[in-house]
Amino acid sequence: MVSDIPNILFVCVENAGRSQIAEAFFKKYTQKKFNVFSAGTNPSSQVNPLVVKVMKEIGLDLDDQQPKLLSNNLVENSFKTINMGCMDKESCPSLFVKDVLAWNISDPKDKSIDDVRKICDTIETEVINLIDSLEA
Repeated sequence: MVSDIPNILFVCVENAGRSQIAEAFFKKYTQKKFNVFSAGTNPSSQVNPLVVKVMKEIGLDLDDQQPKLLSNNLVENSFKTINMGCMDKESCPSLFVKDVLAWNISDPKDKSIDDVRKICDTIETEVINLIDSLEA
């Protein structure tokens, strides 16, 4: 992970929804100007299937993505870390990461497909705003 290209890290608890969505949008809009990663403090066994479906509707394939465990190495080597939001206080990434940008976005877990679409739209907007601020 050591390079001249800045690392951006999206974190949440399960790394099964929000942070995966953010990683996908960030990759789409930055054309390799940044290395982008996502991880969770308590990763799920798979990416939320409804998230995979909704992202596929807009042309982003998450089929090969796997939730990953947040590590000190990922945090220490990141130029910017974004906490997507917390389901529970005990495993909230912002408790473990200093200087984190918190978006407080609702978790798509157990939500309807329409709610997941709205969450994806919100994350896309936040990612675009973040990219604009980084490139300014």
